[in-house]
Amino acid sequence: VRNIQPVIGKMLIANVKPMHCKKVFIQMDADYAGSTIRQAYITMGTMFKAAKMNDLIAKHPMDGVRFTKPVRAVDDIHYLTREEQRLFLETARRSHNYNQYALILETGLRTGEMIGLTWDAIDFDQNTITIRHTVTSCDLDGKRVLVASDTTKTKSSMRTLPLVPFMRERLLTLKEEQQENRRLCGRSYIKEYLEYVCVNEIGDLIKPHYVTESFPKLLKAKGMRQIRYHDLRHSCASLLLANGVPMKQIQEWLGHSDFSTTANIYAHLDYSSKLTSADAMLNGLGFAQN
Repeated sequence: VRNIQPVIGKMLIANVKPMHCKKVFIQMDADYAGSTIRQAYITMGTMFKAAKMNDLIAKHPMDGVRFTKPVRAVDDIHYLTREEQRLFLETARRSHNYNQYALILETGLRTGEMIGLTWDAIDFDQNTITIRHTVTSCDLDGKRVLVASDTTKTKSSMRTLPLVPFMRERLLTLKEEQQENRRLCGRSYIKEYLEYVCVNEIGDLIKPHYVTESFPKLLKAKGMRQIRYHDLRHSCASLLLANGVPMKQIQEWLGHSDFSTTANIYAHLDYSSKLTSADAMLNGLGFAQN
């Protein structure tokens, strides 16, 4: 936000044009890493999407503005080893965000994709999860608002993943818990988010920023190695690689728009296992089975 504000922070949102958005990235390009610029790009896009949905602007000023700088350097990538993942899940079991952390590790979903997951996107008969809806948050007029959308980040982000046995059991248990919470809370239970998977004990949708901001606090409280929340997604990818899953399949699993993004991020990871079957993917993710 501090990088965006000097350029457009004092303008009325209705007066912001594509040229102003481009100016933000031009000014940031010389001094900031691709990951920082990417975050500004996402923040601005989410903010203007919310403004358009609330009829504050007629046209999205980010249309036609593209981000091209490499997202991150190899040295910025961290991930939990398989043993660290087991330890983390055991440590986080009493956390309010345990189910969210487990889902990220097991599926590699982006935060908005995870919070936007709905029960009708999970087919317990065919054992699939379809990613087609997102929920993000942004600051609008000094207030943090949620933005729900039936369009994912890119066309490739809309994808179907296998619902492997341990994930299936976790989600079925979570569904039963939600039904019991609704019974216990009665009229006090929030009905607005009944279709969503990630809700709290009273039915309120879990906020994306709450999950991400609680993560480093949990690591610090438990004396664990400090990594970024997004590194949980990297941890999922690293485990797939460790079990010999081809890079192309990992691209499709994570929903990257092009192969080069996946290759640039993960090609440096060196593993001895060269198994390539679908069973390897499922067995590799089986660390979290309860």
